[in-house]
Amino acid sequence: MFNANDFIKKKIEEIRELVGKEKVLAAVSGGVDSTTAAALAYKALGPEQIKVIFIDTGFMRKGEPEWVKNVLRDVMPVEIVDAKERFFNAVKGLSDAEEKRKAFREVFYQVVSEEAKKWGASWLVQGTTAPDWIETTGGIKTQHNVLEQLGINVREKWGFKLLEPLVELYKDEVRAVARALGLPEEIASRQPFPGPGLLVRIPGLVTEEKLELLKEVTEVVEKELERFKPSQYFAAIWEDRLGPKVSESPEAYLFEGVRATGVKGDIRAYGPVALLKAFDWERVYDYWKEIIHKNNEVTHVVAEVGEREEGEYTISIRAVLTDNFMTADVLKLDRGTLEEIAKKVMKVSPKIKRVVYDVTPKPPATIEYE
Repeated sequence: MFNANDFIKKKIEEIRELVGKEKVLAAVSGGVDSTTAAALAYKALGPEQIKVIFIDTGFMRKGEPEWVKNVLRDVMPVEIVDAKERFFNAVKGLSDAEEKRKAFREVFYQVVSEEAKKWGASWLVQGTTAPDWIETTGGIKTQHNVLEQLGINVREKWGFKLLEPLVELYKDEVRAVARALGLPEEIASRQPFPGPGLLVRIPGLVTEEKLELLKEVTEVVEKELERFKPSQYFAAIWEDRLGPKVSESPEAYLFEGVRATGVKGDIRAYGPVALLKAFDWERVYDYWKEIIHKNNEVTHVVAEVGEREEGEYTISIRAVLTDNFMTADVLKLDRGTLEEIAKKVMKVSPKIKRVVYDVTPKPPATIEYE
């Protein structure tokens, strides 16, 4: 049985022994993993030895940097580093999921390296957890914070050593540690948010318009879904271009130019997203099997819950239930609820043509789209 207090005591001793008198930098995203890792190191070392930063990549939710700094004010001081322009320029013009993640990772560690040099830090604290390195080394997706597990020599490349106190833990254990450390409940129970942020919720080409629209839509979707208490819930955006029909009954099409990540067996897949256009609502949460059976390259199946004549973009709503994030079930919402949420999403902008709900569990889909 996992005991959070015993874990904290053991890790504090390990951190002190490992680090000695050297300085440490911690980069937090506001998610439970990075914040818990930073708080643990801060408790072990204190403000003379550790500096905590929040890198504003521009791919965060609205008001996120200020919210994180404020919610942690009684736990540890957080300095915001503005690097929005650098991140956007690095991914602009890229459409492949792995290329985008790798470009993001490169800039992230360049910024961290610069900040570490300013502070004179030899160590970087990371909130890497067990699912992060299992999925990356298994080839499912590149986690931007998994480095040494991939054989990347971080000291040689970026000039610091890694301190990863949570690397053997799963999400429920991390939450237990967060609470035992006295972190605010808003952090301890916060739903996961990917390191590259909204970048992985823009399958295909990244544009400023898509990013800004997604920020607005995310605010609406999170507010609407919060009451159902899913493990993770969010919105994604892509161009609304329908391609070939893949099924007559239910009527289903592939989106053109949209590819999303999935899991086939234990390996990563990267394939098209299928739209259920006309279907029996009673069976909406079972159709993914039929569609993938008809076209086994499909990684995500989404059901239309709102549409209008004009518009450029599809907004996909995703909500899942899971204990460990290695597998996940879809949150089964009724038609009326989904159509109401779709109406609110469409009010955000006339550029939204269609709203869909992702009905695919993990596997065969990943929780995120990239």
